[in-house]
Amino acid sequence: MQIEPIGYIYTDFEEKFGIPRQSGLIEELEGRIVFAPTYHSKEAFRGLLDYDYVWLLWGFSENHERPFNATVKPPRLGGNVRMGVFATRSPYHPNAIGLSCVKVKKLYFDEKDGPILIVGGVDQLSGTPIYDIKPYIPYTDSHPEARGGFAHEVKDYELSVVFPEELRNVYSEDKQKAVIKLLSQDPRPAYQEDPNRKYGVFFAGYDVHFTVKDGVLTVFEVVKGRALKHEQV
Repeated sequence: MQIEPIGYIYTDFEEKFGIPRQSGLIEELEGRIVFAPTYHSKEAFRGLLDYDYVWLLWGFSENHERPFNATVKPPRLGGNVRMGVFATRSPYHPNAIGLSCVKVKKLYFDEKDGPILIVGGVDQLSGTPIYDIKPYIPYTDSHPEARGGFAHEVKDYELSVVFPEELRNVYSEDKQKAVIKLLSQDPRPAYQEDPNRKYGVFFAGYDVHFTVKDGVLTVFEVVKGRALKHEQV
């Protein structure tokens, strides 16, 4: 079977480091889906706005090919515990296909680019190919009583964030909320605990530099443009 993208999603993430590990964690993180000309018919989107959420099927387009590995080390388990690949949402599955549940925020039709779908809670690199969109149906897709494995056990983990107002004011109010929530999710590799190490996340056109000590993330510098391709600056 051969599949082709129906469009591409454009987000505030120009590099993989810092992207949320799950969709839906930060609704303020928005994406703009632009569709291929084949799918510019308004009829294809009839009824879509009757749903609050949709599933995106998309491609890990920046993954480097590597041999299949039966186990992976989930970051939330400290990066030193192995789990079966099918018990995780690691990007390194046999097929590089992602699945995300995102909030439908807006649908409009541009004279040049056709339908544009704005969604919230994204976890994709800008320019990621979208293979399909399917509606989220609460009575079948939601199972609040279901067991969540190790993911449920670590779901409440987050850092306190100190982001001085004079630094965060480079962003709009909405993006300030988004970047603070993003940092609270702890974008560092899980095995790194050096309080003197300096990190950077490139978000919405700015490099945000920070340190982490005793559960507190402190932003010390914001630089316009990308300073380095990093996890460390």
